[in-house]
Parts: sequence; C-alpha cells; structure tokens
Amino acid sequence: MTREQIKAAVWGLLATAILTVLIILGSRNLEHFDAALVGYTFASIFAAFAITYRYAMWLQRPPTALYWRRGWRVFFRRPFLRRNLRVWLGRIWSGFALNLFIWRRGRRRWLAHWLIMWGCVIAAAITFPLVFGWIHFETPPGDFEHYRVFVFGFPTIKFAIDGGLGFVIFHGLVWAALLVIPGVMIAMYRRMRDHGAGAVQQFGEDFLPLILLFAISMTGLMLTASYTWMKGYGYDFLAILHAITVIFALLWLPFGKFFHIFQRPAQLGVAFYKDVGGMSEPARCARCGAEYASKMHVDDLIEVEKALGYRYDVDDGRIDHYQRICPQCRRASLAIAQGKLWELARGQMETTHTAGMDIADLLTGESGG
Repeated sequence: MTREQIKAAVWGLLATAILTVLIILGSRNLEHFDAALVGYTFASIFAAFAITYRYAMWLQRPPTALYWRRGWRVFFRRPFLRRNLRVWLGRIWSGFALNLFIWRRGRRRWLAHWLIMWGCVIAAAITFPLVFGWIHFETPPGDFEHYRVFVFGFPTIKFAIDGGLGFVIFHGLVWAALLVIPGVMIAMYRRMRDHGAGAVQQFGEDFLPLILLFAISMTGLMLTASYTWMKGYGYDFLAILHAITVIFALLWLPFGKFFHIFQRPAQLGVAFYKDVGGMSEPARCARCGAEYASKMHVDDLIEVEKALGYRYDVDDGRIDHYQRICPQCRRASLAIAQGKLWELARGQMETTHTAGMDIADLLTGESGG
C-alpha cells in the first residue's frame, strides 16, 4: 500500500470507530437499538469507511489538496471573514436549498435534481437516527394518547398520536418517497429523450442510481400500503425486499455517482478562493503587462504543476514560467513560433531547391563553366 492509501485507510477506520461509538452511546448501550435493523447498521458502517477512504484519497490529490488548504485559509482570513460568512449563508440557501446552479442548466433538470435531493435529505434525516437508536418514541406514564420523542436518550417534545404533527412525523418517509419518485421519473425522461445526454450516459453512472432510488421509494410505499390498508398482507416479503434495495444502495454509495453528494460541499471553498483571489493582488503578464488572473492562483497553479511532474519553466531574463504569460500572449507566441518554423522550413526548401538546380546544370553541361 502507498502512503496515501495507508493514510486514507486510517481516516476510514477512525470514522468507522466514531460512528460505532455514537451508535452505542446514542442508543444507551444498545438499549434502544432494534436488532432487526442490524443489516442496515453494518451497511452504514461499511459505507462510512468507504466514503471516508475515498474522500481522503481525493483530498490527497495535489490540485484538490491545494484548493482544500487554501480554501480554508482564505475563508478565515481576517479581512474577509465577515464577508465570507455572509456569502456562505447566501450560497447555502441558493446553492444547496434551492439548487440554483442547476436552474441555469435547465428547469426540467433543476426540478428533477431538487425533488430527488430533498427527498433523500428527508429520508436520511429520519432513517439513520432511527436505525442507530438515536431517536425513539415512548408513551408517557399513564398517558396513552401521546408520544414523547427521545433523542440520544434525552426526552424532548411530546405530541398527540392521532394529531396532525403525529401524522406528519409517522409518514415522513412517505413524503420523502413522494418527492423522489417524480424526480426520478423526470430524470429518466430526460435521459431517454435528450440526445446530448444519451450520447455520454452509462448504465452504472446514470441509470443505476435512479433505479435504486425508485426501488427504495416504491418498496417503502408498498410497506406503508401493506400495514395501512392490507392488514399486513405480504409485509414480511416487502420488508426483506426493501432491506435488500437499501443495503445495496448503501454498499454502492461510495463507488458510484452519488459520491458527488460528499464532494459538492467542498467546492464551496473553490468559490471563496476565487472571490478572495479576485480582491487580492492581480497577476500581470510578463510580456504585455495586462492583468489576466489573481497572483495567488498563478502561484498555486505553478506549485501544483510541479507536484504533478510538469515543468513549464522558461529560460528567459524576463519570464521565469509559462504561466506568467496571459492567454492572449500565449496564442500570439504560438503564432510567432509557428511563423518562424515556417520561415525556417521555407528557407531549407529554397536551399535544397537551389542546390538541386546546380547539380542538374552541372550534369547537363549547362553551367556557366
């Protein structure tokens, strides 16, 4: 194993250990842990290890590592901290809650993404605390009309079992499924009708996630229909089928397209990096003197290229590196270089042509001698 793999494995084991301890503590030494949900729990623990391992490997890539470190530094830089906090709240609202970055790519695409995202967020917020025993319900002593919610073993709110709040809480996964299913349908319609998307899509990356989400949501709704209207008919089979789909999704989560769920928040650091770079000292072209980027970005780009083994150093008195030249001058330099090569090649062709004529004249006796 490489050094990076060992480091990522250590982080994965640490995340697994923390989650295991939280399950034990949150369920009060497994007192409120449902043994029937042990399959979900082990799948979640495996997913925690695999996600952390892959995330740690991703963060150790030179470009990602630099953006990660620099993003945190520029976020907490004193002159920009207050502004960054205000902008961060706005980006959480527009980028996460509303998904406006998807809206610019198309309304149908935005609607599918927004429905799926919020359905999954609601389902995860309900499912994982219940599976881990972090939340459970008890009837207060002598009061069979209400439930009290216990979080990590501590009593919190009380609500009427037959009340509106109780109805909303007990059917939380139903509301999540009713968001996910139309979102999946819209996404599937787009992937089957959009020729641009169809040209690059793959089954494992594009269709399998949608199929898993649809299967989880439908089997969950069928469980609700079974115990609500069908007196539990087929409940055992549906419970096993639902468990299989959920466990498969958890095991596949770290390796498929859904991994971008965990990558996306880190990209906020890139946005702050660009903001602070735009307000900092600019980089000026070593050839024409024009501003073309932030000096911080150019210096970091040179550092990353060296870490990746690329060398674009220039042996010139005015220019020390190719990245010190603006894009316009790079294009001009390329055109000038091509022109000089063309002149050199043309000169060589003329020299060869003249030498050929002299030899021909000599052989035919037509030379001046």
